[in-house]
Amino acid sequence: MNPEPVAIAQWHGVTPAQFQQEIVPAGVPAVMRGLVGQWPAVAAGRTSPAAMANYLARFASGGPVHLMVGDPALGGRFFYNDSLTGVNFDNVSTPLPDVLASLLQALDAPAPPALYAGAISIPAQMPGFARENGFGLLNPAIEPKIWLGNRVTVATHFDMSFNVACVVAGRRRFTLIPPEQLENMYVGPLEFTLAGPPVSMVRLEAPDFEKFPRFRDALAAAQFADLEPGDALFIPYMWWHHVESRDRFNVLVNYWWDDVPAWQSSPFWALMLAIHAVRNLPPEHRKLWRQQFEHFVFSGGEEALAHLAESQRGLQGTPSKQKAEVMRNYIARMLATRS
Repeated sequence: MNPEPVAIAQWHGVTPAQFQQEIVPAGVPAVMRGLVGQWPAVAAGRTSPAAMANYLARFASGGPVHLMVGDPALGGRFFYNDSLTGVNFDNVSTPLPDVLASLLQALDAPAPPALYAGAISIPAQMPGFARENGFGLLNPAIEPKIWLGNRVTVATHFDMSFNVACVVAGRRRFTLIPPEQLENMYVGPLEFTLAGPPVSMVRLEAPDFEKFPRFRDALAAAQFADLEPGDALFIPYMWWHHVESRDRFNVLVNYWWDDVPAWQSSPFWALMLAIHAVRNLPPEHRKLWRQQFEHFVFSGGEEALAHLAESQRGLQGTPSKQKAEVMRNYIARMLATRS
């Protein structure tokens, strides 16, 4: 029997001050009931799928978007193929109005294909949508993205950012697992992913505990929420999340943001390079390099730099856009000269 996840804490009438001063600093998921219930887009979605599609089509610029298309036999689960040499769906580039038309057409099909268009830039593809559907919790400079699909399942993954996901049409179930459960998540390939972030190889809705026994511990730490149109969910930095869209026409708008400046390099790049350069060293060498990383990186640099004045710290000193560019060029030269 699977462990039963606990419900994510719920908030009502969330204000920007509450969100910034209480919800985000707590570092745990939060359901914000009715947060965007006043959006005209939510009202259109509550009317009918056709009304939702017509509303969105008003804003469509006509540019191509990325659409994932899966065979009906998949049951809406986008994933790898059995040999991990590819994926079990097709990637198509198509105009947004055609995506909406395909979703409407699939409503009447006895066995519709799985359709999912994600991370569509609203400013680029739907100018005007944000003016009618404002979001006051975050910096207006944060780019909203829209996700469209039918009954599909998004594999358990994490994002290297904070996230607020707002359900516009259809119902969704989110299952979240804290990042501390990494060792129990059975992560798939890092360089070959379904849509960018690494994913868990475990089928959350039907886990194979013989193959993935530690996943029981991950499920024991899981939290879930069923969201209705107008509800929103705060997903903290790097929390694993699994998303089930439960209706024939689903729309979600999300906002990703991070606390680090855009010019700072991704920690994921460093992870990949460390796997390449450190993981396969002899054990005694890895032990020494663990000490190096702890001293120069994970201590915050305080111990490593205390004896140097700021003017003497070079690339280890206070970070800046200029230093980031110098560091990237330095690393690129090192990689280029390594045979």
